[in-house]
Amino acid sequence: MTLPAPILASAPLVWREAGAARGLRHIPEETAVALTYGRATYAVMMATPADLDDFAWGFTRNEGLIDAARDIIACETIPRDIAGEAAIELRLDLAPEREDALWSRKRRLLGATGCGLCGMESLEAALAPSPAIASDLRLDAAALAAAMAGLGARQDLNRQSHALHAAAFYQPGRGIVAVREDVGRHNALDKLAGALLRAGIAPASGAVLLTSRVSVEMVQKVARMGCAILLAVSAPTGLALRRAERSGITLAAIARADGFEIFTHRPRIVMESTVHAA
Repeated sequence: MTLPAPILASAPLVWREAGAARGLRHIPEETAVALTYGRATYAVMMATPADLDDFAWGFTRNEGLIDAARDIIACETIPRDIAGEAAIELRLDLAPEREDALWSRKRRLLGATGCGLCGMESLEAALAPSPAIASDLRLDAAALAAAMAGLGARQDLNRQSHALHAAAFYQPGRGIVAVREDVGRHNALDKLAGALLRAGIAPASGAVLLTSRVSVEMVQKVARMGCAILLAVSAPTGLALRRAERSGITLAAIARADGFEIFTHRPRIVMESTVHAA
């Protein structure tokens, strides 16, 4: 079996005021992806079948199952056929000490495309404190705005389908160094985390950019990555703001062509400088 393509061509019947005609539309694929450890399923997520190694590494890191890329010994991508639908198993082997600690988590996850906290066994687990971020990083507001404005041109899959979220990483002096896309915003962020982990790029060295709204689990993932600055296109939730404040994360959102709004830990974004994005 082969892996499904991330983008499909469809021929809808298009109705407009002038009449109906056959059209062409590129749409994103949505695939069930199982993450297995020690041949046992830990999570099943609906995701775009692209950058799957990054997804495996990033999901595993953001779940707190590993601390470094070397904690994953092997990762195999296995296409499946489930009742006539394509599915994918990401089969991971962890270092022995990580494998031993894995199942003490006692978490099972069946995640819809938009789900980030499915499967938690208690309210306490869902609202557990995030890692505290201490950072002296300062980034220029105009450079961040320019990076966000240029993100759309870097979204190759979304330019075809107009239906995918993106998570990107910005470094001062370099601009956007990584972009990952998915139908699920949480998956896009996990893929970005995996891409940085595998490339040896420290999340503490820059800012995460999101094309989605900011809910609490997005802040939690950014905190686990160790990143101090988060900028998003859409608004945050109240819980996300409180979590960002407590975790020491600078949360800026509602990014538009003329700027954005900074909600928490404001001094990290400097507005007097004239530095521009690379």
